[in-house]
Amino acid sequence: MRIMRERAFRSQANYRSRFARAKAEYHRPSIPSTTSDPSSRHRRLFLGHPPPSPSPSMTIRTMSSQANFKQAGRLDIPGPIEIADDVLYANAHPSMSHVSPDFVPVFGDCIRMLKEVLYAPHGQPFLIAGSGTLGWDQVASNLVEPGENVLVLHSGYFGDSFADCLAVYGATVDQVKAPLGEAVSQAALEEALSKKKYKLVTLTHVDTSTGVLSDAKMVGETVKRVSPETLVVLDGVCSVASEEIRQEEWNIDVVLSATQKGLGTPPGLSVLCASPRAIQTFESRKAPATSYYCELEAAGQAMYFATPPVNLIYAFNASLTTITKAKPSLAERFALHKEQSALFKKAVTDLGLRQIAKGSGEQANGMTAIYYPDGLAASDVLPRLGSKGIVVAGDKYFRVGHMGVTVVDKSRGDIEHLIAALQESVAEAEAAKKGLTNGNGTA
Repeated sequence: MRIMRERAFRSQANYRSRFARAKAEYHRPSIPSTTSDPSSRHRRLFLGHPPPSPSPSMTIRTMSSQANFKQAGRLDIPGPIEIADDVLYANAHPSMSHVSPDFVPVFGDCIRMLKEVLYAPHGQPFLIAGSGTLGWDQVASNLVEPGENVLVLHSGYFGDSFADCLAVYGATVDQVKAPLGEAVSQAALEEALSKKKYKLVTLTHVDTSTGVLSDAKMVGETVKRVSPETLVVLDGVCSVASEEIRQEEWNIDVVLSATQKGLGTPPGLSVLCASPRAIQTFESRKAPATSYYCELEAAGQAMYFATPPVNLIYAFNASLTTITKAKPSLAERFALHKEQSALFKKAVTDLGLRQIAKGSGEQANGMTAIYYPDGLAASDVLPRLGSKGIVVAGDKYFRVGHMGVTVVDKSRGDIEHLIAALQESVAEAEAAKKGLTNGNGTA
C-alpha cells in the first residue's frame, strides 16, 4: 500500500513501458515557452519546444489561431469564474491519448506547480476527474474509519454538506456552528477539542454560501497544540489561489479544491493535496478504504486507474503556469485579491448595503455575499445587473465573485465595471420602487 511520491501522475497509465519512454522528459524541469506562435506552443504542451518535424508516422494537427479566439460577457459568480483566453484555448487542444509520452510531463508539471501554490513541497497531490465535492468523499473514504469521530467547523451551508458526506461513510460527526456571518472562534475550537478525541477536524476556508473566511492558520496551530494526533482538513474549493494557504507551515494535512474558482480553469477536476501524515494515516487503516474510485492507493499506483480529463489537464497546466511562473508573482496575486476585494467591498458599503460576513478579518477576498437593499429583492436587482452584462448568484441575498483573471489583470477593468453596474442597478431599482421610472431604468 505504498504511495510513490512525485509519481502520482502515473496513475493514468495502463502501459508502464510507455512511461519509460517519457521518464527522461518528465524529470526535466519545465522550460518557459520561447515561441510566439500560439498554435505551435499548444501543440508542444507549453513546454517551450518547437513543433516536431513531420515523419511518416506523425500527423501534425494545427489549431485555429488564438488571435481569433475571444470571449463575450462577464461572469461574476463565485465559481465558475471568468477564464483567461489562453486557458480556454489550451482546453481546445487536439484530442490526445492519456498515456502519450507528450501528455505525461504535462500532468507531472501540474502536480509540481500545485505544490507551489499551496506551499507544500512534501505534499502528495491527486488530480481526479470530478467536482470539488469529490474531495469530501476522498477524505471520508480514506482517512476515516466507521465509528471514528470527526469535528466539522461550520461557517455556512458547506459545513453541513461536508458533515453529511462524512456521515455517509460511517463517521461520528460533531459540529461547532458559528453564528451566521462569523467563523468558529479559537475558544470554541479549544472547548470542543477538550471534550473528545477526534480523528479529523475540518474547516471550510471560504464558505461560498456566506463569504466567510476562516482562520486556517489559527485552526492548524490550535489543533496541533491541543490535539496533536488529530488531522486537519481544509476545504479550499473557494479559496485556493485567491487566499494564501501555507499547507505545511500551518499544519494542514489535506487541502481539497476544484479548478473552477481561484485556480482559473473550467470545472471538472477534483484537486487534493495530502501531507505525509495523511498518507501514513491511510496506509495504517485497519479496514479497507470504503470507495473504489476515491481510494488513494489506486490513485497513486503506476497502473491503470481511470482516464483523466486530458484537455482539462492542458487548461489547468496553462493556468498554473501563469499563476506560478508569470507576473504577478504568487504573493502579488494574493495581495491583488485583497486590494480589489477591499475596493469592491468599500463600494458596497458606500451604497449602504450589508455583507453576510460581519468582521473585516472574516470576509473572503475572492467573493462577497451581500444583502439586498431594504425594500428590494432579487427581482429588482439581478435583472438590472444582467442587462449591464453582469451575472451574479442570488436568492435571498446575492453573491459576487472577484477572483482570478478579473482581479489580477487590471487592464480588463472588471472590478470598475462591476462597481458601476451595481451602483446603477441599485439606483434604478430604488427609483422604480419610488415610482420615478417605469421599472427598467428609463424615464
